[in-house]
Amino acid sequence: MALLRTITRPDSEPIIDGDGVYLRHPVMADYTVWSELRERSRAFLVPWEPTWPLDDLNRASFRRRLRRYAKDLREDQAYPFFIFRNQDNLLVGGCTLSNIRRGVTQACALGYWIGEEYQRLGLMTAAVRATAPYVFDVLHLHRIEAACLPNNEASKRLLVKAGFTEEGFARDYLRINGAWRDHVLFARVKGDPSPE
Repeated sequence: MALLRTITRPDSEPIIDGDGVYLRHPVMADYTVWSELRERSRAFLVPWEPTWPLDDLNRASFRRRLRRYAKDLREDQAYPFFIFRNQDNLLVGGCTLSNIRRGVTQACALGYWIGEEYQRLGLMTAAVRATAPYVFDVLHLHRIEAACLPNNEASKRLLVKAGFTEEGFARDYLRINGAWRDHVLFARVKGDPSPE
């Protein structure tokens, strides 16, 4: 049985509140619980993600990841978040707002993952819904884009529940688990009705 550790919710971090969840930027103190959750969920996550580097879950790799996150935040390129369950401060997953484009586009891409034991509890839907006000009102962007594999029915349902609209199909859109894969494209724009 895995040992579940809680993480204290820091008052000084920028936090996005959602329905039963909150999101904040990753910090070094998250390493152990993050690496344990990712390892327990490895078989569940690998089919949907880019290839994991061999050292992906070690402490040095996590430290490099945090340095890259800090650079991305400074340069307004990406906004990484870990997702925590409110009731016990458990890390359940993560999401990243990346590929920030300003100018005539005013858009970002949303990527997300959830630990296997927390799937289908509504936690990721709540987290994705909570990102929209942050994107539109804090980052002042107009559009959030997301993509998922055509056979990922759970992800497609999640995006629709979170207020996204299916927009089309892109061939060889992202490299997933070592292979270029087709994706279904979704988007939510400022002014779309909030999901019920």
